[in-house]
Amino acid sequence: MQDLQPEYFFNLLSYEHKALFAGKNHLWEVLSYLKPYLASLPLGKVEAKISDGAYIIDRHLISIGKGSVVEPGAYIKGPCYIGNDCTIRHGAYIRGDVLIGNGCVVGHDTEVKHSIFLNEVHAAHFAYLGDTILGNRVNLGAGTICANLKFNRAKVAVGGIDTGLSKFGAIIGDDSQTGCNSVTNPGTCVGQSVWIYPCTNVGGFIPSHSTVKNKVQLEIVSSLS
Repeated sequence: MQDLQPEYFFNLLSYEHKALFAGKNHLWEVLSYLKPYLASLPLGKVEAKISDGAYIIDRHLISIGKGSVVEPGAYIKGPCYIGNDCTIRHGAYIRGDVLIGNGCVVGHDTEVKHSIFLNEVHAAHFAYLGDTILGNRVNLGAGTICANLKFNRAKVAVGGIDTGLSKFGAIIGDDSQTGCNSVTNPGTCVGQSVWIYPCTNVGGFIPSHSTVKNKVQLEIVSSLS
């Protein structure tokens, strides 16, 4: 399926790690190559400002670029590669096997594991990102959850295609946004420039340049008689 290739979701020209995406017929294949790709990088080079009170675990497996800041109370466990000019805010939890581009924000109470950020991604407040890929300039509203595991622990399928993955969160393309408290089901694939409205549950394939919203209509009834 043409629409599940990396080029549909991302402009990779300026992404330092575009080699990770080369030759993949389906974008989720990248997740299986994340661990060996991280192992090939020059980890152990921390050029960022690390605040007192930040937790840096397995420092030899972590690289953080110039201009980046890690605030007090953030927890980062390797292997992890974070680019330049990023902010890892107080209470952020990076659990390992994470690749983050330049100019990104991982915010308070945001948890990230086995995931990839391109450039200028903002996951600024109370998000969960497991086995997920976020494109350039993606912005996640507070409370966004990218669920990565089905209730029955079955392999995740996308458009009838078995991904072979039991843990697969979401792929969200360049310039897309989620509203506060939105949830993506395992295996959700969102194209470029998509708006997902607040409190929306999303699954399947969402084409580029779409808007996703609930059809529930708010009703306000007076309690006065």
